[in-house]
Order: sequence, then structure tokens, then C-alpha cells
Amino acid sequence: MFITFEGIEGCGKTTQLEMLRDHLEWKGRQCVVVREPGGTELGERIRNILLVMEDEAEGIEPWAELFLYSASRAQLVKNIIRPALEEEKVVLCDRFTDSTITYQGHGRGLDIDAIRTINSYSTFGITPDVTILLDCPVETGLKRAWLRIENSEGSPEDRFERETLKFHVRVRNGYLELAQKEPRRIRIVDGTREISVIHEEICDIIDKVI
Repeated sequence: MFITFEGIEGCGKTTQLEMLRDHLEWKGRQCVVVREPGGTELGERIRNILLVMEDEAEGIEPWAELFLYSASRAQLVKNIIRPALEEEKVVLCDRFTDSTITYQGHGRGLDIDAIRTINSYSTFGITPDVTILLDCPVETGLKRAWLRIENSEGSPEDRFERETLKFHVRVRNGYLELAQKEPRRIRIVDGTREISVIHEEICDIIDKVI
């Protein structure tokens, strides 16, 4: 089974993904946890380019940004995700193609049909069985994200947090639009509640699917 976690910055998806992994492993399931961008040696190098705010004299062209994400994804699917699924393991992925549609499509304004075509190549046709969309107001998510960044060590991954509020609103609206179109795959979970309450709802969703 292939399960992805999506949402705006600071929605709590990474925390909930790790808690679900513990739950599934407790139930005897073999799990593989990956993240986007990243998950491979090449992917982690690309992640640093995409998320760490360096002295960007020329910035990153949106189409270049899209292709960097796609390159990281292709490497991740080929080297880790597809082999794990073939071994009948549960793959939990922190972001996947929905992020590209919402951030580069709705957020940056790139052609969504073109993004979908590129996604189909970079995933080798693999799609999530279930997507957990942690939803919360943009202001709430950004407040959490900046608090996490301030408490982190090393170079902060804050490039997207520095985008305008309007950008993040477009991204959130993009996610909600996707969920409306694919309600069977994408399950919206209220991310404003207590962590334990959110975890229980996610476990209930996944246990029923499995």
C-alpha cells in the first residue's frame, strides 16, 4: 500500500506520518518512510537546492523548480518506492505529486495539465492508494512552521515559508480542490485539533482501507 501525506506548511503531516508508521509497525506491517524532495542521495542534494534559502541572486525559475522536484521524484520511485511496493511493504511518503500540482500549479501558476503529464513520467505510473490531507488555516500553519524553523539546527528549510500569504492561500485552495475531485483517495483531516485526536482519526481511516 502506498500512503501519502499532504498539506500546507506547518499542517503537522510529518508528525502524523511518523505516528502512523509506529501504529502500523505495532500491527505487524513492514513500513518504508520517505520524503519529498529527498529520500535518495541525489534527492537530498536537490532538497537542499529547493528548500534552503541561500543567496539566490537569480532565484529559481518556476519551471526549473518543477523539473528539480520531478528529478528527485523519479529517483525516489525507481530506487525505493517501487521496490518496496513490489515487496508488499507499506510506503509512507511525506509529499508526492499533489504537492507539485498545488505548489507549482496553483501556487506558481504553471500549467496544471503539463504538470500532470510530467508527474506521470516521474512516477512511472505509480499513484497513492490513500492520501491524508492535513488541513488548517494558512496563518496557523505558518505560525507552526516558523516555530519549528526557529528551533531547528543547521541551515533552515524556509524557502517556501518566505512566500507571500496569498501564495499559501492558493496552495491550500488547490489542495481542497483536489480533494473535492478525488474524495475516495484524498481524505481531509482537520489539522487544528490535538495531535492524539488527529492520530486516532488517521489510524481509523487507514485501518479500514487495509
